[in-house]
Amino acid sequence: MAILETEERTMDEKEIFDVSGVERSEAGYFFSELDALEKEGLIFKTRKKKYLLSEKAGLVAGKVSRNKKKFGFVIPYTDAKGDIFIPADGLNGAMNGDTVLVSITSGSVSKNRAGSREGEIIKILERKSYKFAGIYEGNRKFGFVTDTGTGEDFFISKENRGKAVDGDRVVIKVTKWPEKGKKAEGRITEILGNSDNTNALLQSLVFQHGLRQEFPEKVLAEAERINEEEISEESVKRRDLRSRTIVTIDGAFAKDLDDAVSVEVLDNGNYLLGVHIADVAHYVRKGSKIDKEAYQRGTSVYYIDKVIPMLPEKLSNGVCSLNPHIPRLTLSCDMEISSSGEVVSHDIYESVIQTTERLIYTDISDILENDDEPLKEKYAHILTEIYTMKELAEILRKKRMNAGSIDFDLDEALIEVDEKGTVLNVGIAERRTANRIIEEFMLAANQTVSEHFFWLDIPFLYRIHEKPDAEKVQILKDFLWNMGVPVKGSAENIHPRILNEIIESVKGDPGEQVVNTVILRTMSKARYSENADGHFGLGFRYYSHFTSPIRRYPDLLIHRIIKKYINGEWGEFEEQYYRNFVAEAAVNSSEREAEAERMERDAEKLKIAEYMQTYIGEKFEGIISGAASAGFFVEIGRGIEGFVRADSLKDDYYELDRKSFRITGRRTKKQYALGDTVTVIVSEADPVKREVNFELVQW
Repeated sequence: MAILETEERTMDEKEIFDVSGVERSEAGYFFSELDALEKEGLIFKTRKKKYLLSEKAGLVAGKVSRNKKKFGFVIPYTDAKGDIFIPADGLNGAMNGDTVLVSITSGSVSKNRAGSREGEIIKILERKSYKFAGIYEGNRKFGFVTDTGTGEDFFISKENRGKAVDGDRVVIKVTKWPEKGKKAEGRITEILGNSDNTNALLQSLVFQHGLRQEFPEKVLAEAERINEEEISEESVKRRDLRSRTIVTIDGAFAKDLDDAVSVEVLDNGNYLLGVHIADVAHYVRKGSKIDKEAYQRGTSVYYIDKVIPMLPEKLSNGVCSLNPHIPRLTLSCDMEISSSGEVVSHDIYESVIQTTERLIYTDISDILENDDEPLKEKYAHILTEIYTMKELAEILRKKRMNAGSIDFDLDEALIEVDEKGTVLNVGIAERRTANRIIEEFMLAANQTVSEHFFWLDIPFLYRIHEKPDAEKVQILKDFLWNMGVPVKGSAENIHPRILNEIIESVKGDPGEQVVNTVILRTMSKARYSENADGHFGLGFRYYSHFTSPIRRYPDLLIHRIIKKYINGEWGEFEEQYYRNFVAEAAVNSSEREAEAERMERDAEKLKIAEYMQTYIGEKFEGIISGAASAGFFVEIGRGIEGFVRADSLKDDYYELDRKSFRITGRRTKKQYALGDTVTVIVSEADPVKREVNFELVQW
């Protein structure tokens, strides 16, 4: 955040800043900066209109994490001492996901939470959401809506219930936040359906995760004012690539086409790879209403057959989408690549393109894998480019794998639904040759752009992936040793190449999926950062997200930085502004990405549970894929996983060994370990709980 300056002194130099005599109308920009700092929890406003640095007051800013239990935790933004336990009487009206200020009340708490700090929430800086979804329970005079995610109750008066009846799944807007001894109050704004309706349940997940669905009217109005005809005016200022053969390759139903590629063989035998990305930053200007909304969303959210876009449709599927045979403004990265996969030179510039074809993953894969004659005839005019793409992608992949990049190939569920949202089938998402080609090209562009701007030493947003925790690696090594797979190297300094060798060594084995899963769970979570700390999983020293500005805010942000720099518009103001904003955006984008992933995962679990309801009582053979103190998970294929409760095993009392991922019978010493093949019966499938439960067939 920008350092505040007034009277030749900065906020960093003062413990208290008095604004009691300053009118907001006289210093609007100054107050907006104060508001932003307060929102981040860096400063705290007293009742006397004085701002106190939070750290000086012993306060910690963070995000509330609550479940259906009455207590919660605050996850600090900057404090490295760990999460803060908040007892029920210390929440003071804060709800799950809210940004708050916490006063530490003790260094540790007793009983089973020893070692955790305890605190009390003294101020709610920002509410995560004003809308919630849950089940309405009521009588003639009043009712309650219980949020299905946190168990929070909202009082609903008779005049605020609308046409809802007992048992309806509804959306409410908060009219009064909770206070000590009083529940929150709300007004029902939408009836999703009855409590058993899985589509209503799916829709309620959107509200549980605090996702923004509808665009504000002012955002939509701003989008409508964007003039597509200005492309012809703007194109004269750019490098014109409309004579180059450029294609998009995407899924059959994709509409937000933000990346296109071109490839040719140069006279010296090297390849010229062009990656051309929609120039969203040209249309979405810094500080505009669309920009602020995109920042709040952080990412597009894709779940089942639906999408919650980051940008209005006018942009995401319209003027920014690289639709075929239409001029489009782009930001291009040309890379000259040797036969060994080295990028020997590159060029980053603004361009205008007109894609030759809109290609589909399955079509191109069928050509390259199956030599499909009708498709070869259909695309005869670009067949040379298609084969060259495969050739170059294989070179890039070989170089990447030799450098130690980890390549997981886990089964991912592909859920097919009809027009009513009913699950028709659960299959496996294909990752075929054409998909891999685009993956390699995007990785090359992301790495090239990232390294280029790192050496310019200007603010940039990086995608980082820290090496896994040594303790987790040691647990992984012990597990693999028990499976007969020795691991080279120390737990403290494991190299990604070693993990990739393990993945390659178990390919085709019955335990392949389990080994991949356990290695993946050992990894840290990739995130965004203002520091170029490298990407462990990919084996890259420099990496950023450059290729998807229609659906990811980090890409849009670095496009702005790139355009400012290459157009000679970089100065002291830009340096200071972006150095502060990039750090803020890194935290926000990581949080929004994590929330989107939780939504996608919950939606998938819900629909799989719905699908498995038709298989109650049926037998399946599966592999033990995870273990917990309460039992173990069994994967039966197609990404479908269920849980076997330990208390359902009637022959003994079973206990978990966390180091070996085994549960062992106390009396019989019988063991169930990860990778074991077992036969199970589907005993329960509950879409509301998003759970599938199995019973083991014991012989």
